[in-house]
Amino acid sequence: MECKRCGNTEKSWFAYDPFHRNYYCRKCIAFGRINADEELKEIHYETSKRNCHYELKYPLTSAQQQAAAKIRQLQNEKKDILIYAACGAGKTEIVMDSIMRYINAGKKVGFAISRRQVVLEIQERMAQAFPMLHVIAVCEGHHEESDGDLIICTMHQLYRYVHTFDLLIMDEIDAFPYRGNQLLETIAAHACKGQRLYLTATPDEKMLKQTETGELGIVELFQRPHAHPLATPRVIHTYASMQLLYLVRFLFRCRKAEIQVLVFVPTIKDAKRYARWLRLLFRCTDLTSQTDAKDQILADFHKHKYDCLITTTVLERGITIKGIYVAVLHADHIVFNEASLIQIVGRVGRNIEMPSGEAILLCQRMTSDIKRCIRAIQKMNETLPQSHTVKLGVRR
Repeated sequence: MECKRCGNTEKSWFAYDPFHRNYYCRKCIAFGRINADEELKEIHYETSKRNCHYELKYPLTSAQQQAAAKIRQLQNEKKDILIYAACGAGKTEIVMDSIMRYINAGKKVGFAISRRQVVLEIQERMAQAFPMLHVIAVCEGHHEESDGDLIICTMHQLYRYVHTFDLLIMDEIDAFPYRGNQLLETIAAHACKGQRLYLTATPDEKMLKQTETGELGIVELFQRPHAHPLATPRVIHTYASMQLLYLVRFLFRCRKAEIQVLVFVPTIKDAKRYARWLRLLFRCTDLTSQTDAKDQILADFHKHKYDCLITTTVLERGITIKGIYVAVLHADHIVFNEASLIQIVGRVGRNIEMPSGEAILLCQRMTSDIKRCIRAIQKMNETLPQSHTVKLGVRR
């Protein structure tokens, strides 16, 4: 027995249906029932040659143009491509040329992302860049349409598109829930019948090795459009009880300068607890995976209705907020790995009008993930001052 959708061959994952007298796969049952050895059903999605182009608020920089040209070259070689780019370097913008060329050739294009919030943001950006196209989002709460000129969806929604995409762009491949998820990897492989572009600021060792062996092409882009370097995080060693006091001082300073702050904490429980305390001093709320009004809270934060937003790793990626600073409480917690910290720090300085800012990591000990995060950011920057450590509340 073999499941044609997820590739499962383990007998323990198959259940027998005595009524229909057949076995079905339980491993991917969340995507709908499929019987053992049942072939995947393809749904025909319309394609037609278009004459589209993209419009950007700011033109591509020379570095972005070179990256887009290299993507074209590697696509002509029929290779899947890893686009290794710093946070805020313009990964989305440099793939627009590929989207335009494929759609104008009558090919189907999909853009898959791990997080629902980012799907909605990318859909809005693509709709602005391609006003002549019907750009749709397919994710939780957005299932009315499944076909458009350009489809932006979560990784889970790729199960709807069997052998559909001539070009599949996959963003945040290093993020939960896609990373290390064999089921989602198989579903993504079934969805694409052509080339794939993998976008990330934190590729894993496996993908880097594939670029060395030639299995994957690679395009690197570490320079942001405004040419300012990535913020190097400042690491602050102090007791757990003192971290909140340092954060309060930091928030007071930011409020005086009219700067908003994203405060990252390890758990949902922490987010609720710290938001309850900080609300006594600041305009503050929390946003986690359990928050009901996520879109409204983010909209209010964009409108400067809050001084700070306490959140978990749910906002570590894909969110662009003009001029924010970042703080991480308990940065030595296991949930904050190298990739997570790089993405969090990457929220700073993304806007061309406010290209710099601060990021602080509050911790009791310097973990290997914190060290690797700093080294990776320094590697991306041509010249950066060494990140320094401030001792607070520790008797010398």
